[in-house]
Amino acid sequence: MRIVIDGFGGDNAPDEVIRGAVAASREYNVEVIITGDEKVLESRVKALQSETGVGNLSIVNADGVIQVEDNPLEIRKSKKNSSMGVAFDLVKTEKADAIVSAGSTAALMVGGSMVIGRIKGIKRPALSPIMPSINGKYILADGGANLECRPEVLLQFGIMGSIYINKVMGVEKPRVGLLNIGTEEEKGRELEQQAYALFKSTSQMPNAKLNFVGNVEAREVPLGGCDVIVTDGFTGNIYLKTVEGMGGFMKSTLKQLFGKNALTKAGYLFAKSGVADFTKKTDYRETGGSPLLGTAKPVIKAHGSSDAKAFKNAIRQAKEFVESNAIKEIERQLV
Repeated sequence: MRIVIDGFGGDNAPDEVIRGAVAASREYNVEVIITGDEKVLESRVKALQSETGVGNLSIVNADGVIQVEDNPLEIRKSKKNSSMGVAFDLVKTEKADAIVSAGSTAALMVGGSMVIGRIKGIKRPALSPIMPSINGKYILADGGANLECRPEVLLQFGIMGSIYINKVMGVEKPRVGLLNIGTEEEKGRELEQQAYALFKSTSQMPNAKLNFVGNVEAREVPLGGCDVIVTDGFTGNIYLKTVEGMGGFMKSTLKQLFGKNALTKAGYLFAKSGVADFTKKTDYRETGGSPLLGTAKPVIKAHGSSDAKAFKNAIRQAKEFVESNAIKEIERQLV
């Protein structure tokens, strides 16, 4: 299997990309293709070799980088030869099976939708972060890619999220909820009310595989309220960043609490393993990235601040996405 990674996407490129790629190629038995300035990448691979060892890597030359401030549509035009643009072309021409990038989210959306292309019948791909809950993990669809949505688009998000978490993450009969301000059927805007009706009618069909559990309030989601939470990208991005902020607040508070005095420092010794488990569970690097659901080939958006560990796990995630045949199942259910 060949996974291509944008060698100059993210804040810590290219060194952390290379470190993660080498580790992933060795641990997960995949070939990793790195795109970007060939001379720079070859030099950095050689310089890091004493630290990382030798991995199953290859380099494909690319000219420049698409920046966050660039028009994302340029990924198809003046920036098609950038590190991300070349990576997309390798997937499109079947020289790679999946793409990972920590670069511009907007450009990744355009590349996924227009260069690789959408699954037949999919109206809009959904950026779908995988987030921790009290009893495991859940998917947020959409996390910010589609600021405005129609009810039928939300229904597709729910179906795709359900298939992904079942096929890739092994969750049996995933519970799909609609993010809302209350659990009653009539709650929310016209968008949520119409989407609720669609979800309800679909889940009641004789051959339906969608396990719709109704409206779910935001506070219930991290407490295990559902396995897939569906909303428009505007609401989803606010929810995502609020949860991220609360996670940072909790970690900071715990650090201050245990460092307060000699007694609390002693208490930390007894709670150390629990704190470590909490920290690991809320560490985005353990997951790797967010799948872009709805594209014809697997696309993984890594966090802009990704380090080697995060890139390694994003490549693992891409590998599992390919192996799961989730895209074929989405095609089967939606075409």
